[in-house]
Parts: sequence; C-alpha cells; structure tokens
Amino acid sequence: MSPWLTTLLVSMTPIGELRAGIPVGLTAGLPWWEVYLIAVVGNLIPAILLLLFLEPVSNWMRARWKWSERFFTWLFERTRKRGKMIDRYKALGLMIFVMIPLPITGAWTGTAAAFIFGVPNRYAIPAVIGGVMLAGVIVTLVSLGVIGMADLILAG
Repeated sequence: MSPWLTTLLVSMTPIGELRAGIPVGLTAGLPWWEVYLIAVVGNLIPAILLLLFLEPVSNWMRARWKWSERFFTWLFERTRKRGKMIDRYKALGLMIFVMIPLPITGAWTGTAAAFIFGVPNRYAIPAVIGGVMLAGVIVTLVSLGVIGMADLILAG
C-alpha cells in the first residue's frame, strides 16, 4: 500500500486518528506538509460524516436492535464524563478537546460529545475542523522532533 493511502487510512481510524497517521507518513518518507494535509483530511472525513449522521443513525439503530441501546448508552455516558469542558464552553471547548492529541480526545470522541451536549453542527463543524488542524500542527511538530532526535542518535 502506498504511504499516502496508509497515512490517510490510519488517520481515519477512531483510535489512531492523525496522532498515528502523521508519524506513519513521516516515517514513510513523505514531506511533512503533505503528511499534515493527508492526515487532517483523513481525520476529518469520518468526523464530518459522524457530525451529520450520528443522531439519525443512532436513533434508527436504537429502534431496531436492543444491543445498540446498550452500546450508545455506554458510549454517551463515557463521553459525558469526559466532556465537562464541552458542556461548559460549547464550541470553544469542543475545539480545545479535539485539539489535545491524547487518547480519548480527538475528532471521533469530539463529534460524539458535540451530539451529546447539543452543540449545533453550524458551530460543531468549524470547531472540529479547527481542533483537528491544531492537533495536526502539534503532532507534526512533535513527530518531526522525535524523528530528528532518532536520526541524530542513529547517526552518532
């Protein structure tokens, strides 16, 4: 698989997101600016789709299958516990939450939180886009520093 496609697909995953996609692309030898763009787009594709379709899909699944009621209840309770900043600051809190490149933060959890806390899409979409872009800057800079340090260690 091409490094470009691998970076895109890894960035689309709920666990890896661009936190994993950027290091994958950089270690494959792609230019940093290209990796950044691919990873941001890859992270945003599922996030925007989730923002647009999470409510109707979850409602449909809850009405159709009992197991999905348990799953969505678990997911939404878990997100409520971690979303105090979003509940308080709405779109700004959402952007900051998505921007922090740590486990259980990011675009996937942020979109669920936007839905749970009732952040309208007209505010949630720009907040998630901004958060993903800022997270991409942070992860790119950290990754370039780590890769640079590894190159120095291996060269010396």
